[in-house]
Amino acid sequence: MKNIILAIFISFSLLIELTAQDITGSIIGKVFETSTKQPIAGVNIFLVGTTIGAASDVDGNYKIENIPVGNYQIRATSIGYDAITKTDIIVNSARPAMIDFQLKESIIELDNVVVTSDFFQNSPTEANSVRNFSYEEIRRAPGGFEDVVRALSILPGVAQADAGRNDLIVRGGAPSENLFVVDGFPVSNINHFGSQGASGGPLSYINLDFVRETSFSTGGFSALYGDKLSSVLTIDLREGRKDKLGGKATIAATQFGLNIEGPISDKANFLFSVRRSYLDFIFKAAGFGFVPEYYDVLSKVNYNFDNHNSLSFLLVGAFDNVKFFNDTEDQRFSNSRALASDQIQYLTGLSFRHLFGKGFYTISLSRNFVDYETIQRDSMLSPLFINISKEKENVLRSDLIYKISPKSELNIGASVKFIQFNADVKLPFFVTSFGDILNITSLNDKGNFWKSDLYFQYTGFYYSRLRLNLGLRADYFNEIKNNLSVSPRLSLSYLLTDKTTLNFSTGIYHQSPSYIWLIADSKNRDLKQIRVDQYITGFDHRLRTDINMRLEGFYKNYSNYPTSIARPYLVLANTGAGYAGADDNYSSFGLEPLLSEGKGFSRGIELSLQKKSSDIPHYGVLSLTYSESFFTALDGVERPGSYDQKWIFNVSAGYIFNEKWEASLKFRYASGKPYTPFNSDGSQTVAFYNSGRLPELHSLDIRVDRRWNFNNWSLITYLDIQNIYNRNNISFYRWDAREKDVDRTSSIGILPSIGVSLEF
Repeated sequence: MKNIILAIFISFSLLIELTAQDITGSIIGKVFETSTKQPIAGVNIFLVGTTIGAASDVDGNYKIENIPVGNYQIRATSIGYDAITKTDIIVNSARPAMIDFQLKESIIELDNVVVTSDFFQNSPTEANSVRNFSYEEIRRAPGGFEDVVRALSILPGVAQADAGRNDLIVRGGAPSENLFVVDGFPVSNINHFGSQGASGGPLSYINLDFVRETSFSTGGFSALYGDKLSSVLTIDLREGRKDKLGGKATIAATQFGLNIEGPISDKANFLFSVRRSYLDFIFKAAGFGFVPEYYDVLSKVNYNFDNHNSLSFLLVGAFDNVKFFNDTEDQRFSNSRALASDQIQYLTGLSFRHLFGKGFYTISLSRNFVDYETIQRDSMLSPLFINISKEKENVLRSDLIYKISPKSELNIGASVKFIQFNADVKLPFFVTSFGDILNITSLNDKGNFWKSDLYFQYTGFYYSRLRLNLGLRADYFNEIKNNLSVSPRLSLSYLLTDKTTLNFSTGIYHQSPSYIWLIADSKNRDLKQIRVDQYITGFDHRLRTDINMRLEGFYKNYSNYPTSIARPYLVLANTGAGYAGADDNYSSFGLEPLLSEGKGFSRGIELSLQKKSSDIPHYGVLSLTYSESFFTALDGVERPGSYDQKWIFNVSAGYIFNEKWEASLKFRYASGKPYTPFNSDGSQTVAFYNSGRLPELHSLDIRVDRRWNFNNWSLITYLDIQNIYNRNNISFYRWDAREKDVDRTSSIGILPSIGVSLEF
């Protein structure tokens, strides 16, 4: 199989080549002010190292034509605004590259400080722990399956998830503590076969081809975001083509799909994609006893009434299904260890935006829907666990940004969320590996809940060096007894020199209990909102205009975490990753009486270096993290958190040879996670809970990309080899009842894959 894949890739490389100077493309976009979104006229936009450029018109639009195909940096400059340089701008012959610029008014007035074009853009409301990635930076990440979430695994503080999973485990926090925001709409989970009450899965269902850029905050985020504790991932989608109808056909590592985009009228454009997995074909051919298959769709429509008013519509949906083949005894035994989840989930929403002189406001209406059908059967095909539940969230939201002066702005927002939840759960007489009896055998409940929030955020720049962010938010959840929480936030950023910035942030963060936790027992309505007090400090230093170094230390103090009465050693901060079934004693579902008595902490230090592609055509990210996390459940014993990885080291780097060839690699290393050893009979002992350590994890992925450009269409192929030196990484230990021994479940060894994309 490896030789076949390599032969196919080499065959593509031997295709007839056209001379690059005969093929050109274009760049189009818009320039507007960061805070007010007002268009800026007269901005000079040019390709670095060339004489090619243009200026924005009165509506902020620009267009640069007749550009030889290739990889460029593009710079926007204007008197009174900070210059910005964007890298990895791919100009091809299929469609115009769409690059927008958000410029900030220049506010630095220091002697001997030279403000140059910045490769690293910072949000005015965030001081710490934020990384931004463009579409191209995510697409070419080795071993990432062109998945937005997987690309984040190289960042400091992000622990390595189980094999085949992209659970975000950020600074010791559980996978349930992460917030996703797609085009301004909050989403409970953006993954196929997602974990209920958490945020992970095998693969994201957001089509990367439509992603303009992402921003990922690993802590200390502002009051704009709430009801989550650890991280915020925002994904901004681009608009569709405005010149003509076009599209893209793709066969990637796990799926194939088709994109269509183009204008509807002079004022409207659209995006549409549909994708299907072909994992079912691979699993069948390999003789697996189960087959996962999925589809996803994405549709976006933008309508601009005029220069001040616009409306957008978004629909993103995923359809997941697992089929079992129980023809043989081996298949039935293997399948009895799998928790299968058939799901239908979608996000749909409308967003209206109005610009006025000193700012803008948005009003949005959205709906999140997830239909879970989760089941696990034993080797006799009798049900061990059945969960049929639906979560429906309907959200009305309004946000306002008002620019008080060139040095200050105000953010105000509020939302109301109406939740419909119902669940039918059966867990007949389950005995855990610790000998606990889960006495909830059948649950059937439904209800209508309300959530609401209100936030205020002030940003100001003082004394030409100090940036202040002061925020306050209130969150309300009517289904729990302590239903109101107040969360103050503060961050400071001090410009020590023109190259060095000192940062500090602190705040209180709250998160409501998961809906499924509330149905097990009426007393679970007495749960409090989980709380984390965060403290983050560090500095940024520019080694060059294209190289940024960051050092940060963090401390997170957890309280009010739900902990089990039936299992007094269990705190739900240690659950939510992987395929949580019988091997995990169904811990993450919270199907037992709970109390808000869990507590813990996570602390660490992170060092990172990031190099942007520039006149030196290589790029990379290096990160090193040392951290530790401990949690205490109802029994009062402090134990290592289940996601505690002391050391995490990541390197991801690449080199752009020319407009045709590019190569990259990714190396990851992490200390082993805690686990509980098994006794000789397959049971586990509470005294040894999380006392063992799995072996360390490490792997090397490489990737080679090749581009072809023809008249009005282009072709991209890649060869991606994961775990190239075939490391046998142990993901977790579980008990094999037939062999009466520990099963050391490992990740797949060396895994080559190819991808082909034809854009027209």
